[in-house]
Amino acid sequence: MKTTIEISDSLLAKIKALAARRKATLRTMVEEGLRLLLRQSATRHAYRFEDTTFDGEGLQPGIREGDWETIRDRIYEGRGS
Repeated sequence: MKTTIEISDSLLAKIKALAARRKATLRTMVEEGLRLLLRQSATRHAYRFEDTTFDGEGLQPGIREGDWETIRDRIYEGRGS
């Protein structure tokens, strides 16, 4: 099948040079690149977070949910200045 695409001049020059070194056609190079993209796309899986829940009783006494300043202070308590 024939189609028309626009490719930047610099990219076209690079792919033509690579094709010449490989003794391949521009068509072969484009098809190879497209197949590679399709393979990569097919093997990618959505990232899933590992379940890291744990038993506990919530926040420690004296810490309000969202009180990041207090939480940070508690984390670094006794570790320097």
